[in-house]
Amino acid sequence: MGTKKRSSNSMEEVAEGQEEVAADNAVSKPLKKKTKKGSKKDEEMMDGDGAAAPSSLPSSVKPMERQKKRKALDKERRRSALENKESEHKQMPVESKASNVQTWVASTSTSVLPEFHISVFQDLASADASVREAAVERLVGELQAVQKAYDRLDNKSLVEDGTKLEAEKDDGLNNCAPSLRYAVRRLIRGISSSRECARQGFALGLSILVRTIPNIKVDSLLKLIVDLLEVSSSMKGQEVRDCLLGRLFAYGALARSDRLIKECAADKNTPYIKEFISALISLAVKKRYLQEPAVSIILELVEKLPADAFMSHILEAPGIHEWFEGATDAGNPDALLLALKIGEKVSDDIMVFGKLLPSPFNSSKFFSTDHLSSIDNCLKESTFCQPRVHSVWNVLVHMLLPDTILQSEDAASISNSLKKHKKSRKSSSSEEEIEKNVQRFCEVVIEGSLLQSSHDRKHLALDILLLLFPRLPSSFIPIVLSYKVVQCLMDILSTKDSWLYKVAQHFLKELLEWVRNDDVKRVAVIVALQRHSNGKFDSITKMKTVKDLMTEFRTETGCMLFIQNLTKMFIDEGQVSEEPSDQSQTTDDNSEIGSVEDKYSGVMLGSSDFLKSWVIESLPSILKHLKVDPDANLRLQKEMLKFLAVQGLFSASLGNEVTSFELQEKFRWPKAATSSALCKMCIEQLQSLLANAQKVEEPWSIVNGLEPNDLSSYFMRFLSTLRNIPSVSFFQNLSDDDENAIKKLQEMETRLSREVMYAFHGLD
Repeated sequence: MGTKKRSSNSMEEVAEGQEEVAADNAVSKPLKKKTKKGSKKDEEMMDGDGAAAPSSLPSSVKPMERQKKRKALDKERRRSALENKESEHKQMPVESKASNVQTWVASTSTSVLPEFHISVFQDLASADASVREAAVERLVGELQAVQKAYDRLDNKSLVEDGTKLEAEKDDGLNNCAPSLRYAVRRLIRGISSSRECARQGFALGLSILVRTIPNIKVDSLLKLIVDLLEVSSSMKGQEVRDCLLGRLFAYGALARSDRLIKECAADKNTPYIKEFISALISLAVKKRYLQEPAVSIILELVEKLPADAFMSHILEAPGIHEWFEGATDAGNPDALLLALKIGEKVSDDIMVFGKLLPSPFNSSKFFSTDHLSSIDNCLKESTFCQPRVHSVWNVLVHMLLPDTILQSEDAASISNSLKKHKKSRKSSSSEEEIEKNVQRFCEVVIEGSLLQSSHDRKHLALDILLLLFPRLPSSFIPIVLSYKVVQCLMDILSTKDSWLYKVAQHFLKELLEWVRNDDVKRVAVIVALQRHSNGKFDSITKMKTVKDLMTEFRTETGCMLFIQNLTKMFIDEGQVSEEPSDQSQTTDDNSEIGSVEDKYSGVMLGSSDFLKSWVIESLPSILKHLKVDPDANLRLQKEMLKFLAVQGLFSASLGNEVTSFELQEKFRWPKAATSSALCKMCIEQLQSLLANAQKVEEPWSIVNGLEPNDLSSYFMRFLSTLRNIPSVSFFQNLSDDDENAIKKLQEMETRLSREVMYAFHGLD
């Protein structure tokens, strides 16, 4: 390779399995010019390689012209013979065509050095990894034996004067046996081959060989990689690509051989690491597809070098400063990746990174709004490697959500989320800082940049969220599943022929899988989807995402948490999401959640009331798929009953919050008065809840020895308690008949409760 074209008879192609064995030993020798002395006609019929000339010279040609043409044929014959003699040094000797043995003896006598079988190169390109590994082991073993024997020779001229093949070239491998010198050159050339798994096999062979035999000097290797895999002006298309990828694999093999680490340990001022880094940077600049693998090779070296070597070797390599400086303008995510990985290990304030890293470098400054905006171009341009997500995002995710936040999340139990009317536990300053970082990251990068751009970048945004989920605490879900993210999902899923439809489907599938065994996360996801869609996520997307999430509650604690979040959603209106004007209003017939509009089509509901209507309807539906013991079921029913009774029957005259000392509980109402339509819905759901409770034929029992285990009895006492609070009154004034009916019900409930209590204590 290089600037010279390979000959069809070259030894390289013979050893790679692409050769054709010569018919006899005369392939490189000119044939006899005459078959018989004085046979002029036969002489004229032969060309310089011993092959017959295309045709004899016409008899009509004049003697002078015939002589000139004969001289030209003789000249061509001599040139061809000279070329054949030169090719003998490059052609593999073959014992016979029948035996097809591909063996090369490194010296003129088998008694001088052990044999090296170049047939091993064929197996280096095998698609079977085990075959490649076995070939590498054999290759290295034979060459080790050859080199050891070569080192013991006092008179190396016995070998040097023999058949040297390409070892006679000035390659700098002066202390290596000719067969080893040939193997190194052959491995470097083979790395550029696109045949089967040649790159992998030859790179592995080169790496192990360089690691095992110290006679192969690093400076010679760096020079050979450039010389043998140089891109010439005559190369085009695939040839250029093969050469560039060959150099990339060769540098990777050198990095993995650990020779550069050994050079640094032996000499802290070694120039080879700088040369190596500079070569990779210049390679990365040539083609975009070379950037990320080139940086990954540098990072392999960075992980092995001591921290004090970064400044003197990595950051002072020629070309790297200019590469960092132009990264933000060019949109270079690989330069950002390299800067982040080195910045983690270097404590000093380094200005060589340009605008890629803030000064000083820490997570708070890095995830500031200003800095995220400055590197926005680098992040957006990372879409070039789709469908794979660029490596820089994994680093950013780990910076954004470190392991400490995961440990904190694991330590928090679901019971902490169930404590009502108390402020959540005070977060540490580090957790507060992490939450701010996530908030800014989502606002600037996800919402402000990627979601506002092309389809490719919307795809990237959803992929990044999937990277965040495994490390994301449940308390951060409202930040990540923001209004713009939910709206983007609805925009995509509302049209099946959308380019991103399958991407969004995959996103929701992974989201459901993530929350499958975590009720806290499940509740947060349901609330986010419904809050930002006004309760119409399933209806607009024509899917059953929310419905499926709601049917998977299996525990009392999970359902209780969900009821409390629905109550909070109803009362704390917050920023009610306005539905985009271009969204379809089609209702999903298979979704109970999407049936609110149809069920109450005759009732006038305002735009902000759709979410509240979904909350009211969803409460009783939780129990349909839940299988818990009767006591747990009753506790959930009581929680639902309190919400429906308070919001449907009562209103507060002083503010929107009332405390009941008897029940030791606070009751709240929305700041804006609840509409009569919503009150009517609450009353209907309350009636349905009480009716369904009566169908369950469970005998009365005493809870804690104080109250009967019956929902209707509890409702009458709850009603009486709330009516006795001065600032609480019925939503509508009752008629005299209604008042009398309630009094009779209360008296009956009191009498029955007393009898049950007496009976209970009498049994004791």
